[in-house]
Amino acid sequence: MATRKALAAEKLPRLYFVTGSDEAEVRMVAKDLASRLSPPDSGGFGNEIYELPADTVDCALEMIASTIGAIQTAPFFGGKLVWMKGATFLKDTVQGRSETVHEALEKFLSIIQEGLLDGVTLLISAPEPDKRRSFYKTLCEIAQTTIKDRFEIPFGGSEDDLIDWVISRCKERGVRIEDRAAQVLAARIGANSGQLQAETLKLTTSAGDGAVITEQLVRDLVPVTRAGGIFDLSDAINRRNLPLCLDTLAQLLRQGESAVGILLAAIVPTVRNLLVAKDLMERHKLRPPSQPQFFSAELKRLRSEETSHLPRKKDGTLNTYGIGLAAVNAGRFSGKQLASAFLACRDANQKLISGHGSDETLLTQLLVRIASKD
Repeated sequence: MATRKALAAEKLPRLYFVTGSDEAEVRMVAKDLASRLSPPDSGGFGNEIYELPADTVDCALEMIASTIGAIQTAPFFGGKLVWMKGATFLKDTVQGRSETVHEALEKFLSIIQEGLLDGVTLLISAPEPDKRRSFYKTLCEIAQTTIKDRFEIPFGGSEDDLIDWVISRCKERGVRIEDRAAQVLAARIGANSGQLQAETLKLTTSAGDGAVITEQLVRDLVPVTRAGGIFDLSDAINRRNLPLCLDTLAQLLRQGESAVGILLAAIVPTVRNLLVAKDLMERHKLRPPSQPQFFSAELKRLRSEETSHLPRKKDGTLNTYGIGLAAVNAGRFSGKQLASAFLACRDANQKLISGHGSDETLLTQLLVRIASKD
């Protein structure tokens, strides 16, 4: 007959907890863990999964009671996995604050702490938990715990943080992604892990096993958001790719973006960064960086008065990604061309505001003037 093991001072065996504010990641990690913890050769009969049919106090109590019953029943096939799946009553909600639910959880916790029956494995997954609750704190201490929180650009963070996040998430999934592809993916998706998960799966399926996610593959398969379109236009200007400039402009206009908004959000900042980067590189004989983030080291060597006009993060430090991206591409332009382009932006803005000419025509003419290599 199965016997209970004595309470251990450290992590309890066969007890797993997957939680965090990133619901998509919690769901994915828990599903993967459940497949690995499932008893082999049981044909699925070694798994007992309990989910909430609705977010009510009664449903929460039923789920807790069912899980308790499952872990107190010895397995018939030599082992079994009990999965309390998506326990939403650990959130700061009406059911999560219910005293009745708290009492049931305390009972559940005391049973767990006595030790699981031999052959029984317990997995609990809970998105967006209230981390102030004693059940959460204790479970984190006694279980093999995986925490998946949503990515948030830290105070004073920059585009680099988001790109690094995209690269690391792809790496976690065993996928290599080109730096350029990561930049485009980050711009089009942002810090949305659920969409990133779906888009990465689509990209890896299309690329095939062991392949690398390329920039072109991202552009072909990942839909463009407003932010992604602004990035694409800025990137096309940086690279002096006129066909891509015009295609992206047409797409943004079809999406309903205003011409003035496109000018001020994408074209003007890009030309200004190129002009600033070109000026700094020529006056201080700075080499173009191989990656945008590497340019920050060059800027730090300059006197403060030489960089006082550069954009700053919220914490006051230099926001160097945009300038770094411009520095990578500044060699495609002469200083005279960039100065002329900046003045052309001013003229285009005045014409757009005064209504002189078609919005699409004015922006098309401006982009041809900036990006044309003739």
